[in-house]
Amino acid sequence: QVHLVESGGGLVQPGGSLRLSCAASGIFFSRYTMGWYRQAPGKERELVARISSSGIATYAESVKGRFTISRDNAKNTLYLQMNGLKPEDTAVYYCRGTYNQRDYWGQGTQVTVSS
Repeated sequence: QVHLVESGGGLVQPGGSLRLSCAASGIFFSRYTMGWYRQAPGKERELVARISSSGIATYAESVKGRFTISRDNAKNTLYLQMNGLKPEDTAVYYCRGTYNQRDYWGQGTQVTVSS
C-alpha cells in the first residue's frame, strides 16, 4: 500500500521559514519524480517545485530563490525548505509522486503565513 505523508506545516510570520517533509512508503522512491503542490482557498492546485529521479529541480516563478526542493532516496523522503515566506504562500501543501502511469498524492499539510 502506498503512503505519502506530509509533515512540517504550521503557522509562521512573514519572512519566516518552514521545512516540509514527505515520507514515502510502498513505492520504489528513487524512480519517482516527486513534487510539491499547493492549493489556497478558492484557487486551483498549483505546482510549487518538482525534482526528477536524477535530482533535477524545477520551480514555480513565484517561489524561485526562496524555496528549495530536495530528496533523500536512502530515507524515502522529499523535502521543501521554504524561506522568506509571504502571506500569499498560505495554502495546503501536497506531496506528489509520479512514475510511468503511477500517480500518488499525500493528504496535505497546512502552511499559514500571518502576523
